[in-house]
Amino acid sequence: MIRSRATTPVLVVLASLVLLSPWSLGGRPAFASAADQFRESVLVTGTGEVSATPDTLTADFAVEATAATVAQALEGAGVAATRMHDALVRAGIATADLQTSNFSIVSKVNDDQAIVGYTVNQGLSVKIRDLRRAGEVMSAAIAAGGDAARLNGVSFAVENDAALLAEARRSAFADARQKAELYAREAGRPLGRVLTVSESSPADGGPGGQHGLAAMDSRFPIEPGRQQLAVTVTVQWALDPPSKHA
Repeated sequence: MIRSRATTPVLVVLASLVLLSPWSLGGRPAFASAADQFRESVLVTGTGEVSATPDTLTADFAVEATAATVAQALEGAGVAATRMHDALVRAGIATADLQTSNFSIVSKVNDDQAIVGYTVNQGLSVKIRDLRRAGEVMSAAIAAGGDAARLNGVSFAVENDAALLAEARRSAFADARQKAELYAREAGRPLGRVLTVSESSPADGGPGGQHGLAAMDSRFPIEPGRQQLAVTVTVQWALDPPSKHA
């Protein structure tokens, strides 16, 4: 699953070419060890990108209550959190998509460092699957929490991204092959078999420049935009001996 970020990935292309001659000084083919064959190769990095419209939104809600005692602060936060939870369930959010994200109790002190109260903060992470109603659902939750309600941020994701990742991987490998073939031609060597393949962690590119339907609410206009996925693969190809007719 992928989530949005604030920056768009920059494609970095890396290519290195190492050649060792398999020919002896006498003009006869020299026996190449496994290590020599491995070094007679071209190493390139390819990148593939795909984009899709997000299908889920995760909202990081919280409630915060301050009181003279811990018990009073806990009670205030508990009441607000329960109201927010119930409002989300009434709005159609499944309990499996609600998760407590953090819980803290901190003391408040005055200028003399004497404790004058306590603040309770409780987080609630909510996954909203119907983006058209996202603004409405968020508005209802915050209204239920009242002045104790907090919203720490939202993020978008494509929940089932396996097919998108497969497409990005194919594109990344094709990009790597195209570069390897170019370097092999320039070196006058046929491109041989694949020696190694490694992939960096798929990157979530964040929202793209296009926009989908907004989940409109007078207080919460939501624009899901486009989610981007990027995969980088590094592939090493062997370089076969030059053709006798070359």
